[in-house]
Amino acid sequence: MGEDSARRPGMVDVARLAGVSHQTVSRVLNAPDGVRPATREKVLKAIEQLGYRRNMAARALVTSSSHLIGVVTASSEFFGPASTTSAIEAAARGQGYGTLLTSLPASDEAEIAEAFSFLVNRGVDGIIAVAPRTGIAASATAAARDVPLVVVADGFAPQGRIHVVSVDQELGARMVVRHLIGAGRRRIAYVAGPDDWFDAQARERGWRCALEDSGLGPAGRFAGDWSAESGYEAGTALCLAIAGAPAGQGPDAVFCANDLMALGLLAAARDQGVAVPQALAVVGYDDTAGSEFFAPALTTVSQPFEELGRLCMEVLLGAFDGEPGMRYSISPTLKVRRSSV
Repeated sequence: MGEDSARRPGMVDVARLAGVSHQTVSRVLNAPDGVRPATREKVLKAIEQLGYRRNMAARALVTSSSHLIGVVTASSEFFGPASTTSAIEAAARGQGYGTLLTSLPASDEAEIAEAFSFLVNRGVDGIIAVAPRTGIAASATAAARDVPLVVVADGFAPQGRIHVVSVDQELGARMVVRHLIGAGRRRIAYVAGPDDWFDAQARERGWRCALEDSGLGPAGRFAGDWSAESGYEAGTALCLAIAGAPAGQGPDAVFCANDLMALGLLAAARDQGVAVPQALAVVGYDDTAGSEFFAPALTTVSQPFEELGRLCMEVLLGAFDGEPGMRYSISPTLKVRRSSV
């Protein structure tokens, strides 16, 4: 969903209004005889309704397309960045593009600049940067001056012709808190991810704001690093806080910023004799493969990675037409299981 109603409409907007893919819009504009009349009519009506006009100067720059997309990713050992990268590669193939992937082990500015230079020198048409950390996103925008760029980062602001695509992490966290409150929980703690991750910041913001909107205060914040080990440590501290609180005043629910930390926390609760969900409701985030087989099955937030990959490609293809930088966001869903009910 674009956030600036005053901007010039682009191909992504036409595709959404017409209910077709970006590729179909492109075919209508470039080879209309190859499109079914009914579909062509829908697209043309959407173009007319939106007042869409192609940027022919920008289009001329990509007529010698390599049909290669550069993908820069960092922290690919983690579930979110890895799933996003895989979805982007699949979406690129679906649009007839190959991908050149470069993985960054750190957020060093010189290393990021080198990665972008590598991709540009190999003639990629555009770059999608999966940038989970704040420093990586900032460095990526400075490095990508020669090609269209899409940054995958919730909370990063679009600049110039740099587009931003994300899953609405804050919304997912709000869903969690609303669910827990609806289940009768009032003292909701939080196990946080690393402070320099966009997703961790947004999820914590959603937790705090949803509690405030409901007239409730935080029941404790525990630091984590996405690992099950950190979840176990946080869970042990949480269970000790429950044991040390007067009856009915300790945390009765906890939202973990990812599923692995929730897994560690569930183990700590078992070791400390805290019953889940009877005494403590537990919710994770990511819908990691196998989370339905945790003990008990984990309530979690599912991210639509396949849709995210398609959106990244649609936005990048629009950037080839010179569309100004915009922010696009899609919604996650809550999967309720035994750990919270």
